[in-house]
Amino acid sequence: MSEYDYDLFVIGAGSGGVRAARTAAATGARVAVAEDRYLGGTCVNVGCVPKKLYSYAAHFHEAFEDAGGFGWQLAEAPRFDWSTLRDNKIGEIKRLNGIYGRLLDAADVRLINARARVLDAHHVEVGGEAVSAEKILVAVGGWPWTPDFPGKELTVNSNQVFDLETFPERFLVLGGGYIAVEFASIFNGLGSEAHLVYRGELFLRGFDQEVREFTRDEMAKKGVNLHFETNIEAIEKVEGGVKVTLTSGEQLEVDAVLAATGRRPHLAGLGLEALDVARTESGHLAVNERFETSVPSILALGDVTGGPELTPVALAEAMQLVRHHFEPGEPAPLDYRNIATAVFCHPNIGTVGLSEAQAREACGEIRVYTADFRPMKHTLSGSSERCLMKLIVDEASDVVVGAHMVGEEAGEVIQGIAVAVRAGLTKADFDATVGIHPTGAEEFVTMRTPTRR
Repeated sequence: MSEYDYDLFVIGAGSGGVRAARTAAATGARVAVAEDRYLGGTCVNVGCVPKKLYSYAAHFHEAFEDAGGFGWQLAEAPRFDWSTLRDNKIGEIKRLNGIYGRLLDAADVRLINARARVLDAHHVEVGGEAVSAEKILVAVGGWPWTPDFPGKELTVNSNQVFDLETFPERFLVLGGGYIAVEFASIFNGLGSEAHLVYRGELFLRGFDQEVREFTRDEMAKKGVNLHFETNIEAIEKVEGGVKVTLTSGEQLEVDAVLAATGRRPHLAGLGLEALDVARTESGHLAVNERFETSVPSILALGDVTGGPELTPVALAEAMQLVRHHFEPGEPAPLDYRNIATAVFCHPNIGTVGLSEAQAREACGEIRVYTADFRPMKHTLSGSSERCLMKLIVDEASDVVVGAHMVGEEAGEVIQGIAVAVRAGLTKADFDATVGIHPTGAEEFVTMRTPTRR
């Protein structure tokens, strides 16, 4: 009989924590999970799931407009009701919370609805109870962060924006990451006068430059007001809304300001400082390939470790952690290369592998293939929206090292392309693949002439 109450005690019931708990329990380990907020973590409650639902809602605006060119006539102008979307979203999330609870119960994992605090290398305090565990996993994710400026208390963060009491007819987003870009598109699509304010010259730093520029132009065409190379100087309450003063001197009156200025590890109150658990320069928990912190019995995964802040990454890390600590043998390190991702702005972005700049640095000689076109759908819809597809090929090996798309359902398309990039297929393999016609996706296997080298 083990000297500990549990083989694994998980702090945080988000995607990574729940997957680690269930997978470890399947090996016979005794597992408990502590969660003080909501089951499913950021993704289910204030991230991927509600964001995608709101993105779907925002796309209907364009769908109604596009329908006219195909012969559909609406008897009256469509009317959007914010409370219906918001409340239906709440119902769906409650359903998913219940599923997570049942999954833990079916796996014989004890769920404790309280915030846990680490006491030492093998003990935690949770709900007034002291519990011992051979290994403690910290999987608490991140929390929105807002910079200091006068009136910052008048902003909402990305946890709060889904549940605004009333719909903001005038909406401003501060930030240049994917959350900021997505919400600027979403509220623009729902009918807001939308503004995006970013201190840099162009949003989505780290993405392919051509993709960033193309997305900027398409978002501007759709009516998003982009304010680059400026920041918020102050916000003050005024009659009917708030007045935002920018460092450029411009002033804007809006109904709501979203501060989408980044997320930081949600480590406050966990007690890790007393154990002197090592952190990186960015404040994340430092871990090795076995997901061990500087205190080997304390493990960490997901957003608290500073890797790609993506739900599928947390899930992969959870299963890898269990292989290391609860299954025989020693698995190969998790491979973080060629992880596909999507940005649900309008139009969507899908990307996998290297950007053009990264490929030039890594490979030296490359070939770049691009297709910039008006999708077939819009030949009748009348929309001016365009689509960008891009392949980046290592000249020496002919391997496709990057694939990027900006356009409708880009995430869905790139998911399939990601398998090919991950497998190391060559441009010749792409060329030998017969396309599906007529689709936009067939452009990925019909681009024959390099745009540049």
